[in-house]
Amino acid sequence: MDLATLSGIILGLVLIIGSIALQGSLGSFVSTSSILIVLGGTISATLINFNLSQVVGSVKVANVALLNSKHEEPKDVIDNIVKFAEKARREGLLALEAEAELLDDDFMKKGVELIVDGTDAELVREILETELSFLEERHRTGASLFENMGAYAPAFGMIGTLIGLILMLGSLDDPESIGPGMATALITTLYGSFMANLFFIPLAGKLKLRSADEILNKQLVIEGILSIQAGENPRIVAEKMKAFLSPTSRRTFDKDDEDE
Repeated sequence: MDLATLSGIILGLVLIIGSIALQGSLGSFVSTSSILIVLGGTISATLINFNLSQVVGSVKVANVALLNSKHEEPKDVIDNIVKFAEKARREGLLALEAEAELLDDDFMKKGVELIVDGTDAELVREILETELSFLEERHRTGASLFENMGAYAPAFGMIGTLIGLILMLGSLDDPESIGPGMATALITTLYGSFMANLFFIPLAGKLKLRSADEILNKQLVIEGILSIQAGENPRIVAEKMKAFLSPTSRRTFDKDDEDE
């Protein structure tokens, strides 16, 4: 799993559970019925809002984004494209065909194969940008799913609290049961807020960041591939791709090149 994600989850659990343990018994905060109401209600509402294929697809996207700790940096993408540009300038576009077979990045591989096949530049851009737009839409759906779960969880927590209050009011003839009954009713709201703010909403945010990074890399590939096809100087190819980076990233990129 991504180290920052794992660290955040563990730190949040340790601090919250530790704070509870310092003030009282952890057993007072355990309620199976509350978990069933919040988690079951959240999952059910999500399945109603999204179709099954979107839910399954979003889970896969989340697994790739959160469990895969390896993340390709823009510098790596630019370096690879520049190497292709240098080879194409020396040996021609056909020399890239064998190199493309060794690529792990299917998007870049497709781009190289298209230009090797002599596909028109506008058609290459159209094909790659269409694939990129569908990728972006899948990522947007995944983030939206977790954002919705972040909204549903507190709502079902409140529903659970109302259920608990109704049950408690039905036994007002026993004053000693009011305190424990009120505590049990409020636990459901606690669970809903806890799940939303420590898991669902942060996961949606992480997916958006990962999506933005991947889209940037894909845009670099498109620009680089088209520059190679146009026969541009490898140095110009690199400069065109660096234009996509922030000034800070560009300075870091140039410094790394100088160190090498």
